[in-house]
Formats: sequence, C-alpha cells, structure tokens
Amino acid sequence: MVTLYRPGDGPWHRLRAGPKTALLLLIVLGVCLLPATWWAAAVMAGVCLACYAIRGAGMRELGRQLVTVRWIVGLTLVGQLVFLGPESAAANTTRVAVACALAALLALTTPATALLETIERAMQPLAWLRIDPQRAALTLSVTLSTLPVLAGLARDVREAQRARGGGRSLRHFAMPFLVMALKHADQLGEALAARGVR
Repeated sequence: MVTLYRPGDGPWHRLRAGPKTALLLLIVLGVCLLPATWWAAAVMAGVCLACYAIRGAGMRELGRQLVTVRWIVGLTLVGQLVFLGPESAAANTTRVAVACALAALLALTTPATALLETIERAMQPLAWLRIDPQRAALTLSVTLSTLPVLAGLARDVREAQRARGGGRSLRHFAMPFLVMALKHADQLGEALAARGVR
C-alpha cells in the first residue's frame, strides 16, 4: 500500500495511533465549528502552524502538503468568492486547507498498519449493522493511500509534457492522466482480488 508515512522520533511519531487520530479529529472538528470570519481564519491557520511546528513535522512539510492540495484550495476559494464574499471565502478555504493538512499530518506520522488497526477498532460498533469493520477500514485506508498516488501521477504527466515541450493545456493533461489513473485502479482491484477482497 502506498503511504505518506515518514519515519521519525518526534512527539507526533511517538503518540499512539488511536489517541493521535482522536486528537487530530477533535482539532479538525473544532476548526470546522468556528464561524466564517477573518479572526477565525487566523485562528485556524495558527492551529495548523502550531501542529506542524512540533518537532518531527516542520514548516517545509506543511508547505509540501499545501502544494499537493493547491487545486482543491484554489477551486474552493473561487467558488466561495463567487457566492459568499471575501471574508467567508477566506475562512472556508482556510478551513479546507487546515483539514487537509492535519489529515496529512496523521498519515505522515502514523504507519499504515497502525492507522488501519485504529480505524478497524473504531468501526467495531458497526458490526451489529452487518458492516464488516475490516473491509470498511481497508476501503478507507485504500482511499487515503490513493490520493498521494494520484498526485504523483499528475506530477509525472506534467513532467512528461514539459520534457516534450508541451504547454500547460488541460486537454493534453487530462487524457494521459485519466488513462494512468484507470490503469492504477485496475492494478489495485487485481491486487485486492488476489488477496480475497471482493
């Protein structure tokens, strides 16, 4: 499974997967409950900076994660500006960026197996609804691991376009990216089927 995990010995790395997931989830929930105001946007950004300032993460890593989600952030900002105005747009876009960055912080500092076990334990109460916790946890983990893969595929396509002297045409980018994404989905499906996941 492709993972964002980077080994380290900082406080985020030493914190067990369960409490760390719960803590980051509470922080994201708190960020989501703040009003859409300028001061709330500043508080959200400050919370995110504080989380990444802890040893083992770092501002450079935060910058990398924000660059990865720049299209999501950009589309959110444009949509919010059109419908809600600058203050709400700034706050809501910051909210989305912070949620993405904190989700990445969890993946960066938690091994995929530990994260999978934590998700599976959290989903145990769903067993009485006849939902298989193992399958649900695996589905969620595969979904999370697919995001960095797609970002890598997009980067590879752009680099190939630059190497051939191509421009930044969306039309010329979309087709090869779609083909590579579908190929990855096929390979992932075959790998899961080979392991008995139906």
